[in-house]
Amino acid sequence: MTEPLKIAYSPCPNDTFVFDAWAHGRVPGAPPLDVTFADIDITNGMAERGEFDVLKVSYAVLPWVLDQYALLPCGGALGRGCGPLVLTREPGRAAGLAGRTVAVPSERSTAYLLFRLWAATEVPDGVGQIKVLPFHEIMPAVRDGKVDAGLVIHEARFTYRDYGLHSLADMGEHWELTTGLPIPLGAIIAKRSLGTERLRALADAARTSVRMAWDDPEASRPYVLAHAQEMDPAVADQHIGLYVNEFTAGLGEDGYAAVRGLLTRAAAEGLVPPLGPDALEFA
Repeated sequence: MTEPLKIAYSPCPNDTFVFDAWAHGRVPGAPPLDVTFADIDITNGMAERGEFDVLKVSYAVLPWVLDQYALLPCGGALGRGCGPLVLTREPGRAAGLAGRTVAVPSERSTAYLLFRLWAATEVPDGVGQIKVLPFHEIMPAVRDGKVDAGLVIHEARFTYRDYGLHSLADMGEHWELTTGLPIPLGAIIAKRSLGTERLRALADAARTSVRMAWDDPEASRPYVLAHAQEMDPAVADQHIGLYVNEFTAGLGEDGYAAVRGLLTRAAAEGLVPPLGPDALEFA
């Protein structure tokens, strides 16, 4: 029997929806998976340490890991109208963040990279302290006054008003207005040492798994809701609808342009190491 591949992804609805068929052995010919659930900040660190065969990570971490991992052309999260939000307790203006404490989900997250690119123009005096928190702790921290603002991702787009919070700025909106490109959020990467043939098989399995989820959404529902951290099923459906889209089935020209655009711009600002010319090429 084939040794299961060690994979780590988040318990968020988009990931469990995408990987449900594959994780449960329903994708014909796909290698078995040994699944670990972990927050994005944890998986980014796992990638930097080379700990798993396959990982869901932030696009922002790619410049540090593409020597060891290859970017799969499918299975990840890009889109439009789905960017991170900066939340505050009271309505305000971007300049009001100067010198303030902002909670973020990871310093190597795409959300934080988009935030830094935004803040460079919108908060010219600079924010104050950056505090890393698991994403599900950020809104309560803002609500309770433990931080001045929070950078949120995922289903927080749909639920932040339940915490009495206000959206100060939409990082995705800023990105789309300034570039015209979709927002690159989460990537699927796999060890280059697996070899070209296995990498292509992994991409095929991921693509088939997401298409099977689209063809029969109810099949994935028990897996999605079991890991959705008490999320309302309607919110889980919104989450999937927003983050699982045509770019999940295949990055395509616009998807690759978005990834290159983000990382090239970030490197020009000195926020990430520059990418090599062939760094994003797949097997």
